[in-house]
Amino acid sequence: MIIDPDQPSPHYPVRPEWLALHDEPAIDPEQEIVDPHHHLWDRKADGRYFLHDLLADLASGHRIVDTVFMECGAMYRASGPEEERSLGETEFANGVAAMSASGAYGDTRICRGIVGSADLRLGAGVERVLEKHLAAAGDRFKGVRQVSAWHDNPAARGSLANPPVGLLEQSGFRDGVRCLASMRLTFDAYMYHTQLPEAVALARAVPEATIVLNHVGGAIGIGPYAGKRDEVFQAWRRDMRTLASCSNVVVKLGGMGMRVFGFGHGDEPRPPSSAELARAWKPYVDSLIELFGPSRCMFESNFPVDKGSCSYGALWNAFKRIAAGASADERDQLFQATARRIYRLG
Repeated sequence: MIIDPDQPSPHYPVRPEWLALHDEPAIDPEQEIVDPHHHLWDRKADGRYFLHDLLADLASGHRIVDTVFMECGAMYRASGPEEERSLGETEFANGVAAMSASGAYGDTRICRGIVGSADLRLGAGVERVLEKHLAAAGDRFKGVRQVSAWHDNPAARGSLANPPVGLLEQSGFRDGVRCLASMRLTFDAYMYHTQLPEAVALARAVPEATIVLNHVGGAIGIGPYAGKRDEVFQAWRRDMRTLASCSNVVVKLGGMGMRVFGFGHGDEPRPPSSAELARAWKPYVDSLIELFGPSRCMFESNFPVDKGSCSYGALWNAFKRIAAGASADERDQLFQATARRIYRLG
């Protein structure tokens, strides 16, 4: 991930005193959950979120059995070849996974899966770097995310990443995705809804790759898109329908607590209840479950980023409210089985 360390965060700040203004018990606390998307970091823009911070959130009453660490520019090596510095992040996450595997921090297997960072523009040359990630984390290393979220209007942006324009269309990048596929590793993608046709083109160009689309496809609700939710939703749904025709794409249901979505929960005097979150998020989640099916959808926390808008407990309660009408098997896929299969968690 390419990050300017001096760039102000586009995310809502985490405010413990604000979050403490609302509490609610876990709905259906026996439902097993794999959280397939969280970060751990210590960075200037967004503060610190380490193992003990995550453990405090996991104490919300939900049954989180496994988690997947998602790259976020954390703990890169300070020296060495540029293309290998992201190995520091994988080593860091693997250390946390080893701590968790000791059993000393509860039953949840934290960082059981690790999605790291590598520059896929290296093409076939990225194989050497990926081998080093695998050597660092063994079978915990599941894939790579390279953020492509870019918009020509700075007011529409909601990511600290600074990717080049048209990243997914570069031939070298696509060769890198092919390399991932040949090594049975996944590719996690984060982009804005305006870039979804690029995801379609990538999925069709590399059909052997498993592509995991993050954060419901990044439907922007700020800047030039503020006050245009219906218009954006229709454009987003149209392109998501096309993307759903690519059987190698699965989608993460979450990330909607980010400021870029424009729901504004982090601007309110009190944190939202799960019922409020469910009302706001349900149209997107329902659409994706309809288009992709439960076997290609997985709920995600995106913590601590979404923690600026809601608590961990309220977030999972919101997802449980949205999925209440699904069958037991469908709920199981949405909350754990799809993530377990895609990230090969066993």
